[in-house]
Amino acid sequence: QVQLVESGGGLVQSGGSLRLSCTASGFTFTDYRMSWYRQAPGKERELVAAITDRGLTNYADSVKGRFTISRDNTENTVYLQMNSLKPEDTAVYYCNAGFYRLSYWGQGTQVTVSP
Repeated sequence: QVQLVESGGGLVQSGGSLRLSCTASGFTFTDYRMSWYRQAPGKERELVAAITDRGLTNYADSVKGRFTISRDNTENTVYLQMNSLKPEDTAVYYCNAGFYRLSYWGQGTQVTVSP
């Protein structure tokens, strides 16, 4: 059974930091591209950051220089370090695992950044 369990969300003041974690099970983690998406109220879900099985990364322009995605293949976990948070980063953050046509989602974790 595939599971993606996110943690680390919460309420933080503008300029603060949070670290999200997503622990995977039920599939071969090292084969998958891991991504973080977010969805703010009234907006579409958008890609925040991704890391390939080989460790190549890409980021949304809005988070470049502030967010860092990483993965620990020994722990089947992907992280999103978020620094210099802004109120516009407020959203539900979702972990995604992708491999060709296969795509799995976590349940999401709320991140709220107060002004």
